[in-house]
Amino acid sequence: MEHPIARVLPLLSPAHLDRDFDYLVPPDLDAIAQPGVRVRVRFAGRLIDGYLLERRTHSDHGGKLVKLERVVSGERVLTPEIAKLATIVAARYAGTRADVLRLAIPPRHARTETGGSKKKAGDSDAEEEDSTTSPSDTANSVGEDPRASSVAKAPRRVKPADIELDSTRAPEVGPAERPRDLPESPDTDAPTWSAQSAGPASVGADSPASEADSVETAIAEGSVGDRSGPPVVSGVGTAAELTVEMSPPTPGPAGGDADLLDSARADGAAEKWSGPLGPPGAVSDAGTARADSAVGEVVSVDAASVDGRPGVGAGLSGPSGVGGAGTAASVVVPLRVDATGSDPALAEGDSVGTGSQVLAHSGEEPLVSFDLAPWGRYLHGAAFMTALAAGKGPRAAWQALPGEDWPRRLAELAAAVVAQGRSAILMVPDQRDLDRVLAECDRLVGDSAVGLSAGLGPAARYRRWLAVLRGTARVVVGTRSAVFAPAKDLGLMAIWDDGDDTYAEPRAPYPHAREVAMLRSHETGAAFVAAGFARTAEIQAVVESGWAHDLVADRAVVRAASPRISAPGDSDAALERDPIARAVRIPETAFRAARSALKEGAGVLVQVPRRGYIPSLACTKCRTPARCRRCNGPLALPDGRARHQESQDAAHSPSCRWCGITEAAFRCPSCGSRALRAVVIGAIRTAEELGRAFPGVPIRGSGGGAMLDTVPPGPQVVVATVGAEPVLPGGYGVALLLDSWALLGRADLRAAEDALRRWMTAATLVRTHGQVIVMAEPTIPTVQALLRWDPVWHASAELAARTEVGFPPAVRLAAIDGTTDSIAELLSATTLPDAVDVLGPVPLPVGARKPFSSGDSPAEVERMLLRVDRKSGNALARALTTSQAIRSTHRSDAPLRVQIDPVDIG
Repeated sequence: MEHPIARVLPLLSPAHLDRDFDYLVPPDLDAIAQPGVRVRVRFAGRLIDGYLLERRTHSDHGGKLVKLERVVSGERVLTPEIAKLATIVAARYAGTRADVLRLAIPPRHARTETGGSKKKAGDSDAEEEDSTTSPSDTANSVGEDPRASSVAKAPRRVKPADIELDSTRAPEVGPAERPRDLPESPDTDAPTWSAQSAGPASVGADSPASEADSVETAIAEGSVGDRSGPPVVSGVGTAAELTVEMSPPTPGPAGGDADLLDSARADGAAEKWSGPLGPPGAVSDAGTARADSAVGEVVSVDAASVDGRPGVGAGLSGPSGVGGAGTAASVVVPLRVDATGSDPALAEGDSVGTGSQVLAHSGEEPLVSFDLAPWGRYLHGAAFMTALAAGKGPRAAWQALPGEDWPRRLAELAAAVVAQGRSAILMVPDQRDLDRVLAECDRLVGDSAVGLSAGLGPAARYRRWLAVLRGTARVVVGTRSAVFAPAKDLGLMAIWDDGDDTYAEPRAPYPHAREVAMLRSHETGAAFVAAGFARTAEIQAVVESGWAHDLVADRAVVRAASPRISAPGDSDAALERDPIARAVRIPETAFRAARSALKEGAGVLVQVPRRGYIPSLACTKCRTPARCRRCNGPLALPDGRARHQESQDAAHSPSCRWCGITEAAFRCPSCGSRALRAVVIGAIRTAEELGRAFPGVPIRGSGGGAMLDTVPPGPQVVVATVGAEPVLPGGYGVALLLDSWALLGRADLRAAEDALRRWMTAATLVRTHGQVIVMAEPTIPTVQALLRWDPVWHASAELAARTEVGFPPAVRLAAIDGTTDSIAELLSATTLPDAVDVLGPVPLPVGARKPFSSGDSPAEVERMLLRVDRKSGNALARALTTSQAIRSTHRSDAPLRVQIDPVDIG
């Protein structure tokens, strides 16, 4: 046996056991015990799950080695890229690799993996593999999406013409360019590589910290290197033609080109566009180029301005041209597109579209076709698509215009990457957004797109995850866990609305999907897009550092696309017409605008920050919040349906929202008053009031457990809580944003940022000639950003304010939650870096989950904050990792939680 030693990472919880261990490989397991498989090993007398990292010829351990108990499955579920990413994420968040891998790799579903035919009871999948399915058929069917959808599927891709490859010459591709230990997809048309795999490198004791240091420093400082590798873009010809030569990749430093968006632009007035380079059906093992493209055709497209708009061109894939077998030569087909979108050199049967990107061969149906005009509305939009389609790794912060069909735009980004034979990961906050983006991806790339979310059953989720691992699925649309999807030859990482709190992982080591996506993009050289209507201070920080670039529209284009946004009393004339406009909840101007929209047959959207009837009460005299005498929970009035079912005496009695006990004889503990007033009005009470104001008009509610995705066209009033606004075809006529103070007044570092994000999300549902009225003080900077539709200015101001006072993302912050004794025990074993600020202890933020189970939770949990500058962030994470390892060796059982840059600071 050439490599008798197996280096294994056991999935152990103690921090001091986050190490690799060597085991002997029995002869009967030699063939199946390959890097990346799940194994069972004996550790301290117990059988423990683990992952086989590599095979070695010798061990550093001088004692006797224990044999592997068994290999759970021959499927190599841990790829070298994900193993390295887990190491970096664990070092970044002061956690362990075992905890990261629990988040990255779903539990095994044996019947799904082996292609068994027996259907499990309660499985939500509509399709199961047949019992006679061969391994090849199983791998082909694993990428099929069992979702029941009315969306028309894209036509099946026609595989390119067969190209003879010289089997005597293997392309010179190193192990850094492709995970060579992964199983091949059975239906790939790529040749079999004969080069010997070197295997993944051993993870040393100092490796996680050094890797995290290099990546974090580059992102924080914006320092990037030149990343060489395919495709190679060069300008040729006098008309700034774009030639894309597919050559074997060469390893380069992580980072990419920081000035890619600017350098990709064409000289002069014309913008360059490189369309997809061929059918995505055949993907090479080299990862970045199709197997046939390495020796065959390469398409070059010159996208001159069409109708005066730069970047709106047409793409074409002509007949296959075959170069010399076994060589890297390519046939370049330059195309020129005139103002009409046609080319005189087009052969009969070739496909070209005006203002659209079409990829097709003679006599074949278009493989990828989408309109490029929407991207021409953004500054550097055409340059970004040029770089993306050319296989580069541009990084951008994309601010979508109001009313933008953002699911379609994200699908177009993924399609441009898939056409190169690469993979894309698109992350969205929730299932509603996932369904919309996945439907658009189905239209463009067909069965190459799969959705990953926690709502899937074990079999369905594992089946789709295997499709990604095996390369049959090239586009992954999912929630936060999709950031770890084992996509082959990753070309794009995109995250939509990164300010949503669902991206923060509630399980150890508590990573944020946005940060993990940036780390993975930087490490792999893949493109990165942070998209949304609003912008967070974290994304603004990386833009100002130079690591990413702005992808925004000109102010004139923004004004043309935005609805008319106003605030009551925003001018002297408005105050003169309605002096009490700022004092009432819904002023006369709002009622007048709603009546006008309903008269025109349009819908009216009303956004409220709280659900329920009257969810919060306070003393009328002293304004002290009303609390339950038994559990100190907030008192609220039940909704109208509950009141009608109760007796008349209990109709106006508040009840506790925590314990549910009715408080029939409330008395204020501060002043003794018995009168109560509503602090905030909920969605149900708002719907009742609007129903009386607009008799005969349908009133719909969306929020909580009754969330609507869409509503039918027609005059109606939709009352929705924040984040639950349904889509109305054609857009709403008017949107009323109520109780703005409830969002702005929250005791949260990100209150203003989150309020603007939620307001903009609702405002984008209004048609261009509609109206948005926000019930807020117009002089507040956040309201001004909404009125001008300027999220970049607001994010820049927010970042400057946090930098001045020393809050993330300007600094690195660690939160330690636990009892006084457990926090002191951890800090006593920690050697903190220089210039660290120790803040606290402070009470745990309201609503934050305690690091204890319900049975052993103490009466009081404290939080200690450790603050350092960003350059010392990795040093702080290493110190906390070491202290947790020391504490675990002492067998301390007091629960403790360590979080790096938590969303809720306190």
